[in-house]
Amino acid sequence: MAATKPTEPIPDLPRAERENLAPTYAARLEAEYGDPHAALDFRNPYELLISVILSAQTTDANVNKATPALFERFPTPADLASGTQDEVEGYVKTLGFFRQKAKNIIATCQRIVAEYGGEVPRTMEELVTLPGVARKTANIVLGEGFGTTVGIAVDTHVFRLAHRFGLSTEHDTDKVERDLMSLFPEDHWHRVNYDLINHGRAVCTAKRPRCGACMLNDVCPTAFKPAGWREE
Repeated sequence: MAATKPTEPIPDLPRAERENLAPTYAARLEAEYGDPHAALDFRNPYELLISVILSAQTTDANVNKATPALFERFPTPADLASGTQDEVEGYVKTLGFFRQKAKNIIATCQRIVAEYGGEVPRTMEELVTLPGVARKTANIVLGEGFGTTVGIAVDTHVFRLAHRFGLSTEHDTDKVERDLMSLFPEDHWHRVNYDLINHGRAVCTAKRPRCGACMLNDVCPTAFKPAGWREE
């Protein structure tokens, strides 16, 4: 996600208050959402990587509908690396920005084959060199695909809730990630993304947050703010 300026006011809390709030958020969200994981269907790191790239600007459910046929036709990075733009577009045309996504996943697989022996790389530094892969995608692939945690994946839900919860005032996703990493213990980083995504989808939605149903409304600095708050 590119840097953006939300239209909602962002509470600028003192560092000490953020540090006090973070454990409360973590404990209550974990109690509510159990042990969450990516909603994408995948069988290996290759399928996970391609699915996460395809998930930008669309739902995981839509990606899960498109990928079975895609992976049946292109079961390995080498297979997809040799695919044509027109053919790959045909498998992902139901997804937003499908032309660019088709271009990215072909180019990503070509680089995986040429530079990494046909295996998805296992480090942040290598993953972010792949077309269509930024830190958010790399964090998900590392955590879900390889069990390695080096950061916190910041998608649109995490970005929004980090602001509403008073955990960050930054407008750049990498800086929001930095703020969250400084507030949550490292052994919690992997699940922070999924807790916030689940809460953002179920309760703290972009246009109509359901503050009355939120288990955090007694501590959240933006709970019950005037209607009409939204994120661009």
